Amino acid sequence: MGLTSNKMLMLAVVLAVLLFVGTVWLWPQLARRNWRAVSGRVGLLLATQLALFLCLGIGVNQAFGFYASWADLFGKETDQGVVVDHTARLGAGGPLQVMAAGPVQGLRGSRPSATGQIQKVDIVGRTTHIATPAYVYLPPEYFQPRYRARTFPAAVVLTGYPGTAKALVDKLHYPRTAGELAKDGRMQPMILVMMRPTVAPPRDTECVDVPGGPQTETFFAKDLPDAVLAHYRVGKKPGSWGIIGDSTGGYCALKLAMHHPDVYAAGAGLSPYYKAPIDATTGDLFRGDKALRNRSDLWWYLKHQPAPDTSLLVSSSKIGESNYKDTLKFIERVRATNLTRISSIILESGGHNFNTWRREIPGTLQWISGRLSDR
Repeated sequence: MGLTSNKMLMLAVVLAVLLFVGTVWLWPQLARRNWRAVSGRVGLLLATQLALFLCLGIGVNQAFGFYASWADLFGKETDQGVVVDHTARLGAGGPLQVMAAGPVQGLRGSRPSATGQIQKVDIVGRTTHIATPAYVYLPPEYFQPRYRARTFPAAVVLTGYPGTAKALVDKLHYPRTAGELAKDGRMQPMILVMMRPTVAPPRDTECVDVPGGPQTETFFAKDLPDAVLAHYRVGKKPGSWGIIGDSTGGYCALKLAMHHPDVYAAGAGLSPYYKAPIDATTGDLFRGDKALRNRSDLWWYLKHQPAPDTSLLVSSSKIGESNYKDTLKFIERVRATNLTRISSIILESGGHNFNTWRREIPGTLQWISGRLSDR
């Protein structure tokens, strides 16, 4: 029974209810002062509390998509990672293969030319040999005859850590929001490439080219755009590509736009931080390489490197986000460069969660759409 399934949640709720009823029913029989009665009372209370915490944990995980499976929860996910040799696969189907396709939920109609399409794909980096799944949203115009010769701008959309790519589709509703905004004329039709930055799970690489490890920055700066360009009608000029992310994905989006303005004309960080952490999930990202560590520090980069010719957007909230003061400082630091362009979304209140990001996504998509071209 899957961690994110409704059956699992219902089973946990039923278990909690039964334990609660059992505690009330058996309590008079366990009212004595001998060790068996005391042990029974303690056991029932602990079991009921654990069942309640299980319900809460499963419900929160379903709402926010922290973990995709039991293996993901316990750090035992091994089905995706850094692949050493993909020669046969690349020869057979190229660096991007479509595994499944379906309609955009929440929009009227079923034909791709009316609602667009979501494709589940597998991507293999030609230079980094990183293999990772993703979801690609193609707008309705992509399938309409009058746009047959047209290319479209593209935005890479990243989750936080650990995150699941599917949450970008069915929790944060990026495809549905993009479709509604384009239909209303508030943004241009765009292709969205939705995935998590954790391309070598369970390790959190923070989009760094780890010495002797996953070359994650190179994957996002070169392999991913090359794979998408080889398969879809995407504009080839730097002005055709943008990148969006939340939390860890937000840090990655800002860093990739700053480090590679020749690839990404705009980068949007929702609730980002500005310096890669080092903890149990990341391991030693820099292997003593001070230059690499400094380059991954956006504060250091703005102070010591030439200002990148790109557009950035950051978001935070006055109450509920721990990055609020840092975000205001970052805005001022970028404004001082006189070349890098900076915009922001500052909410009065909102925590570090999906509900907050759903409030920011429409404005973010409109912002990035206005900074990309389709050629």
